[in-house]
Amino acid sequence: MRTNKICIYNAQIILSEKVIMGHILIEGNRISEVTESNFPKVKCYSDVTMIDAEGCYVMPGMIDLHSDAIEKEIQPRPNTLFPIEMSFYELEKKLAVSGITTMYHSLTLSDEWGVRNIDMVIEVIRSINRLKRARSMINHKIHLRYELTFLAGISALEGLIRDKSIDFMSYMDHTPGQGQFKDAEALKTFTIQQHGKKEQEVEDFMDRTFMNQARIDWFKLIDLAKIAKTMGIRLASHDDDNREKIETLIACEGVLSEFPINMETAIYAKSRDIHVCVGAPNIIRGKSHSNNMRAIEAITNNAADIVCSDYLPSAMLPAVFHLIKEGIKLTEAVKMVTLNPAKALGLDCEVGSIEVGKCADLIIVEMHQDYPLIRKTLVGGNLVFQTDFQVFNTERVEIIC
Repeated sequence: MRTNKICIYNAQIILSEKVIMGHILIEGNRISEVTESNFPKVKCYSDVTMIDAEGCYVMPGMIDLHSDAIEKEIQPRPNTLFPIEMSFYELEKKLAVSGITTMYHSLTLSDEWGVRNIDMVIEVIRSINRLKRARSMINHKIHLRYELTFLAGISALEGLIRDKSIDFMSYMDHTPGQGQFKDAEALKTFTIQQHGKKEQEVEDFMDRTFMNQARIDWFKLIDLAKIAKTMGIRLASHDDDNREKIETLIACEGVLSEFPINMETAIYAKSRDIHVCVGAPNIIRGKSHSNNMRAIEAITNNAADIVCSDYLPSAMLPAVFHLIKEGIKLTEAVKMVTLNPAKALGLDCEVGSIEVGKCADLIIVEMHQDYPLIRKTLVGGNLVFQTDFQVFNTERVEIIC
């Protein structure tokens, strides 16, 4: 039974600009004290739950502003859908274990199939908003990705903005020949595999996309983005491949470029004070699955400042420590998954760093053979995940009676 106070002590605390040895006191759902101390222990109090973080890092909980993991949980294989409620509860357990304390579930509003069908997307959004209010382990938010060539979906987008059903949104254009899919055949292959559709169906879909691209109403889109901004819903662009797209984002008063295709565009976005987000899987694998810009090169060239999970939440924390091996300071690597996304989305008054007064979203990380493992996850001061196992020598010992 936890008390109203928690003390995490004997900890290597990762602050925004330095790492200190000390302890953190949590009262209710807030951090009330962060103290640097050379002493390995602090005094135990009867009304405080004491957590010994010996040998571990304590860092802010990670904020994942782009992950379509919920889509994979609902539809793990083409044409195979699972109940939304089951998918929500099972995924959030994985997120807590991965150290993600705020998740922006990325849902695609398009004229595709399955989990990306408009009716299904709206149902998922309503379900997540309902389920998170009833009971949740972590902070759940909605990132709506609007496919610009889905002309019939713009009224649905406006409705979701006006009733504040979403928390973040992005504009994206997957028309072949530009952006992520310069090669039309690559898009066709991806779509067939993703949705399990016949070649003719996909070709018809691509033809429709080409025709609709010329009819995109940018006046309406700019207007909607400005309405969203007044309601606290910030805008990103997706798969930018030239300066003109960054300028269009700025015209929409957007704040972030997700997965720019090339270094030139990423550097230009940063020069225009636009946040740039890259994917953790790209960092771990050392390359893009679409043969586009390498994330590590963008980071080492100061052309990216945020890392998201993209499609694999478990890649977030390993990516942070992979960056350290690439010469990035620990504090800077941690900020890419905590304070920087918090600033981009206007959450930094509440979360993103270990500071007095902020919400106690924290993770305790053990380095095991140079690999980061989550030992504990706290969300709003509540311990939502912990493992206290010890690694034993499993070598068999012969016992002679």
